[in-house]
Amino acid sequence: MVYYSHVRCEGTSIIKTSGGAIMEKNACLGLNLVTREECVLVIIDLQERLLPVIAEKEIIIQNTLRLLKFGQLLDIPVVITEQEKLGPTLTEIASEALGVHPLGKVHFNCFMSAEFDHRIKQLEKKTLILAGVEAHICVAQTALYALPLFKVHIVADAVGSRSLENRNIALERMRQSGATMTTTEMFIYEILQRAGTDKFKAALQLVK
Repeated sequence: MVYYSHVRCEGTSIIKTSGGAIMEKNACLGLNLVTREECVLVIIDLQERLLPVIAEKEIIIQNTLRLLKFGQLLDIPVVITEQEKLGPTLTEIASEALGVHPLGKVHFNCFMSAEFDHRIKQLEKKTLILAGVEAHICVAQTALYALPLFKVHIVADAVGSRSLENRNIALERMRQSGATMTTTEMFIYEILQRAGTDKFKAALQLVK
């Protein structure tokens, strides 16, 4: 029997067999999986004046709280934005993100905010995990702008719009443009990678 060890790389995948032979594949193995070290969680505009009119807002809030708690557990950095004139970040979200100062903005595309752009560059992460509202406006414009330079994962059960139609079309457009669709639970298990660890046991409380 031949055993393989996989080496992650940028461009080719080098596979070493137990006999010492080396093979190369065009696609890097494992590069479609997100890791804790490479990502930042971006929570977009979950604000008091906007959330009341968002479809399925309770699910979005619940899943965002799960993402924040998981981020704290795994030391994943968090960035929170606030659109001008829509009030402060929802109290329960702000309470779970202690120490995270929301970044104000006027543009729908978060990267048009110099403060946001600077913060993302400062973190030096290559994968953006996006949650928030509205899916077809600020989330979509931020994702589409970022895609040439970043990997973008959209947490589909933690984004929303005033109408489900706008949300669904936004998700499809972002997917067609190269963003990866994920869910809160899928993201959690993907980051954890394995069972049996203390982090896994703690995270189970978030997915039960």
